[in-house]
Amino acid sequence: MIIRDMTLLRRLVAGGAAAAIACAAAFPVAAAAAPAEDANDYALFLEEKYDIAFGASTQKGDFLEAMQETLELDAKTVKIAFEDVTSDSSWFEAAAALYGAGIMTSTTVQPESTLTAPGAVYLAVKASGLKELAYSYKADKANAALSKAGLTPSAYSPQAAKELAAAIDAGLLPEAYYKEVAEGGAASNALLATLLGKTLAFNDRYKHYLGSSSDADIYVKLQDAYRTSDLIQAPELQEVVDTALKQDLLTGYNLKDSRYDPNFVDSLSLTYGHDNLQHAVQLIGLLRSEGIDALVQFEPKTSAFIYLKEWGEPTESDSYQVVQIENGNYIAYAKEYDLSFEFETAADKARFQDIVLAYAKKNSDDAAGLIASSWWQPLYYSFTELEGYDLITNNKIEGSGPYYAQSFSLNAASEAIVDGFEALDPDVEVETYTFWVDPPFFRYLNGESM
Repeated sequence: MIIRDMTLLRRLVAGGAAAAIACAAAFPVAAAAAPAEDANDYALFLEEKYDIAFGASTQKGDFLEAMQETLELDAKTVKIAFEDVTSDSSWFEAAAALYGAGIMTSTTVQPESTLTAPGAVYLAVKASGLKELAYSYKADKANAALSKAGLTPSAYSPQAAKELAAAIDAGLLPEAYYKEVAEGGAASNALLATLLGKTLAFNDRYKHYLGSSSDADIYVKLQDAYRTSDLIQAPELQEVVDTALKQDLLTGYNLKDSRYDPNFVDSLSLTYGHDNLQHAVQLIGLLRSEGIDALVQFEPKTSAFIYLKEWGEPTESDSYQVVQIENGNYIAYAKEYDLSFEFETAADKARFQDIVLAYAKKNSDDAAGLIASSWWQPLYYSFTELEGYDLITNNKIEGSGPYYAQSFSLNAASEAIVDGFEALDPDVEVETYTFWVDPPFFRYLNGESM
């Protein structure tokens, strides 16, 4: 059964694994340990990203369909005749896609059967790309891993024992679910959400982050990320957006790399832009001082804008370069970054604005009590509505690789920007969408100085 109601989902997932993980959280962890994602985190991710949720008893076919959707597996070129599922069955496409990917190995699907805990693990091992690792196990190594986890080796076939052992050792199967697998009954909704979430992580389809703001080593990771980032160069894209700058279609744009996309849960996350590393370090310290913990992702960004010739001769560096244009002005390219945060609660996300306005927004030349390099018009935004934020538009074009260019605008100005892009390059595809931005930046777009 697939559940589409989030209130019911949270009640179902709240037990079991959550208690074990909460207990484990009471003990200190190593500084380099990644933030622990639990069943609730995986369930919320699956619900928001894919509208997928598992009930107290899930049919095998539902789990197969969820795997096919999240892993984007195609059944078009797969030729298979199942013993119990015909090609006109609603289950066929998912089963064929998983069979073609080597996740299913039997020609018997049994889609309407209740999925067992061990059966879910066997599917997840193959879907996570751990099959070769599993089959590298000798019998004694597999048996040792199972015995240590409280599972009886003789209860499983040699292949099943190896798959379970690999799932345990690789971290695909958390300790909180050893007993459930040992009992062999129906897979719980928490186990299924965890297995599918971890499967996405093994396939680089889950969240991406440096760590948590509470990690002892988060500052080292942040500094390393900033130090190793460079000005982004994407000539194909820049030809279009630089021309748009010259023609005053834009006041500026950003270049970003989609490989750093955090893929966070939108309802709990927002993105903050700046150019100064010390500011980023102090911002994380500020969040910690306010009792806020959040996942942190660093996203390299290059900002481009017109540098007027009357401002004087520009000084170039590794993080700031200019190109002179026909009218004597310059296009300046500055190394910046976005920090994306996924907060533990929606309340913490809502508190972020009050914290920034109090400690990271400049209101006068002699402002005191602010973190380093605070801006007059800080920039932070959310993809879900927040009280006190304003709605604007992103005008985005993608190149042939991982890079994309984007320019934020007032909603009323978006149509002219899109028309301008298309006039410059009829083949360009422009994506537009609205999102919510902080009031100071909204005032900046309206031509106000503060």
